[in-house]
Amino acid sequence: MSVTNLEYLFQPRSIAVVGATNDPSDPGHILMRNLMGGGFLGPVMPVSTDAEAISGVLTYKDVGDLPKVPDLAVICRPLQECPELLARLREIGVKASALVGPGFSSMPDDERKKLRSELLRAAKSPNMRILGPKSLGFIVPFMNLNASLAPLPAKPGKIAFVSQSDSFIPTVLDWAATNDIGFSHVISLGSRIDLTFADVLDYLGSDAQTRSILLYIEAINDAREFMSAARAASRNKPVLAIRPGQSLQHVTRELSKLGNPMTARTDEVYDVAFRRAGMLRVQTIDGLFDAAQTLASLRQPVRGNRLAIIVNGASAGLTAADGLIRRGGTLSNLSDETIAGLDEIFDGHWSKSNPVTIRYNTQGQKYLDALKVLIKDKDVDAVLVVHVPFAGISSLEVADVLAKGIKRIRRMVLTSWLGSDMSRKSRRVFSHAGIPTYVSADQAVRAFMYMAEYQRNQELLTETPDSLPTDFFPDTTTARETIYKAISQGRELLTEPEARKVLAAYGLPVVDTRVALSAREAVIAADEIGCPVALKIRSPQISQPYDVGGVVLDLESPEKVWEAAATMLTRVNRQRPDAYIEGFTVQKMGRRLGAHELFISASADTTFGPIIHFGHGGMTREVVRDQAIAMVPLNMSLARELISRTRISRLLSGTPTQPPADIDDLCLTLIQVSQLFIDIPQIVHLDINPLYVDDTGVLALGAKITVAECNTNCPQLAIRPYPRELEECVVLKDGRHITLRPIRPEDEPAHYEFLSKVSDEDMRMRFFGVVRRDFDHKDMSRFTQINYDREMAFIATATGEHGKPETLGVVRTSTKPDNSEAEFAIVIRSDLKGTGLGSMLFHKIIRYTKERGTHWLVGQTLFENKAMQGLSKKFGFEISENYEEDLVEMRLDCSKK
Repeated sequence: MSVTNLEYLFQPRSIAVVGATNDPSDPGHILMRNLMGGGFLGPVMPVSTDAEAISGVLTYKDVGDLPKVPDLAVICRPLQECPELLARLREIGVKASALVGPGFSSMPDDERKKLRSELLRAAKSPNMRILGPKSLGFIVPFMNLNASLAPLPAKPGKIAFVSQSDSFIPTVLDWAATNDIGFSHVISLGSRIDLTFADVLDYLGSDAQTRSILLYIEAINDAREFMSAARAASRNKPVLAIRPGQSLQHVTRELSKLGNPMTARTDEVYDVAFRRAGMLRVQTIDGLFDAAQTLASLRQPVRGNRLAIIVNGASAGLTAADGLIRRGGTLSNLSDETIAGLDEIFDGHWSKSNPVTIRYNTQGQKYLDALKVLIKDKDVDAVLVVHVPFAGISSLEVADVLAKGIKRIRRMVLTSWLGSDMSRKSRRVFSHAGIPTYVSADQAVRAFMYMAEYQRNQELLTETPDSLPTDFFPDTTTARETIYKAISQGRELLTEPEARKVLAAYGLPVVDTRVALSAREAVIAADEIGCPVALKIRSPQISQPYDVGGVVLDLESPEKVWEAAATMLTRVNRQRPDAYIEGFTVQKMGRRLGAHELFISASADTTFGPIIHFGHGGMTREVVRDQAIAMVPLNMSLARELISRTRISRLLSGTPTQPPADIDDLCLTLIQVSQLFIDIPQIVHLDINPLYVDDTGVLALGAKITVAECNTNCPQLAIRPYPRELEECVVLKDGRHITLRPIRPEDEPAHYEFLSKVSDEDMRMRFFGVVRRDFDHKDMSRFTQINYDREMAFIATATGEHGKPETLGVVRTSTKPDNSEAEFAIVIRSDLKGTGLGSMLFHKIIRYTKERGTHWLVGQTLFENKAMQGLSKKFGFEISENYEEDLVEMRLDCSKK
């Protein structure tokens, strides 16, 4: 994952087209025609053995004949020739290449793998970057650069579109031309042997020409890199994705039966991954661009899904309201104050409810006055203004008044001027003013609901989770030993006692269970546990004992256990004479009157790693089918959000006859399962059903756990969890014991207090200028919620007054995606100078940077910050003065031992 040399690909100063021809049907001719027709200002050098001139440009017979080294080489030759061409181009200094045209995906699998390795070896990426193969090329309209095989050009704009599919590009360009949509970039990734979604997201995430990024995705092969890049990009600008879901899942499932390497993916897992990355998923091209344009024009974040509608036609308003409710939105309840304000504006002649239906010939100023009243209502998250064209009122005049007024409103306002030709000028007025506008009210409602969903996804990135209990210390050693023992014996399935032992090691409450080899041992076990008990047959051939009468509940005495065991053996032997009976399981009855039956299961997805399923459990689990899924790792906020996406969550919040369930304990249980999969990758699948929960907490009756040997083929976590292994305890000069550890989202409250104890002068030294003190949640979440793959922040923390944790200092780094360089910054509480804390944090971050293999650790400070310069020299940094920017630059070569 790297942005190295991507500027030569997307901002080249010169281009060579290798394989250019005069054959109108050949990719080499189409690409030359598009390049020359696009008006690219740099030199274009066609390489061809077939013609002396192409598109009016003299050709060169060989890449060695080129008069200058091009930044970019677009290769239109057969793929078998490309490795040699790439090697020669790299040797003369070419930094980027694009392999356009078909052929790669139709190759036999072994040939494709061989060619892939040859291409990468020839390019020595990132020395030379490769776009494709099987790419349609790319378009950068603001540079007049059309290095593609697309049949249509693209207008300049602020939207970047990146597609895995080459065939999807012409469809999007045609749609965009019809709807007057412009682009900053249009990129066809093709087969992604080098350049991936992650690379392009990193590049576009910091591109000044791009305000929003649209992705067409069929499959992700590099989940860890993709999630890191997507989460980073979506913090800076909207990232939206369209992915064919159910149809693609069916196709890939059928292909996998034929041995195709493309395996079936669960569409729901992609849904969760996009949500976790702060992205928005849409289902159609229309929705993709509607959402992108609306997001790009947002003045303030959408607060929720409550919408107020102003309309001059009752039926249009009802249609919009119906579309809103159908999509899960809410019609705002208008307050008495709002109703009174609207009464005054319209002299009582309106609908007295939402939708706010007004007279057909209402003038623009009254629309604007009503809008100002509505946005003050606390129950209104956004306002949709719908206008139906009528004779006797100028739609354009109303649009002009509103457009000028809305510019000064810092809230989300959407407009829909109905009618095609007669309202086109009005919609253009809103577009030029940067106000979202739509042909139909239903289209506007759909865009609004996309905005509400996008905002929820963004909140997952910036939400501070509740603190974990301080006494959660899993017994990882016991769990591992239990699982390793089963693997060493060649078993894939843990026994019930082993499964319960693993759960108990991670703090999950489980009922007391014993294994008995005979009816006599079952009686003894029941007497020890205490009745009532449940008795269950044990046989490797019987996966569901209940189906063969192998389960008896509520046995209230040892005598009843003896009778049930004898009867059970007779019944099971009659129904399954082939089954080997190992004995019985005796379990304390864990039934709780009125408790909810839930389930938690987890398994390793081959793309995104461990996935947790949660929902309605018990015998009706498969009938009710109420479940939601989430990616590992989880914290309290993410666990709570997972629960909220199930229907049974409404019951868990309590009913008139039942108290609320202990949601905190349920969230902790989900986190414990999440941590179990993080710590022990040998677990392939876990299923807890039923899991009882009520107001007293949770109780697991048992679990099924499948395990397997795990070497280098274990599914990697798509999101790096909190690196607990980097925690350490140290002692300051004054004898105070503190902990140095990576920062966590739940450190946000302590971070406010920490920054309040940093003096103004120290803040100026840290941020190179006067810094405001009113940090809000969005600011603080960027400090405390970090991507451990790309960033690191170590805090020094200790127990303060009243037993609350306090932050004493922090050192952080931001690492380039290719791990070549990390930039550091450090700040400690002003009252703790001279305690050795700065040196400890500095030493910690240097060790971390070296261990992760980063080459350079760099930083900047002001000339007058002599303390920082002295500390850097102490640790071996090279110090240089940058007089242009009035800064001192510090640089440490971490590759040296």
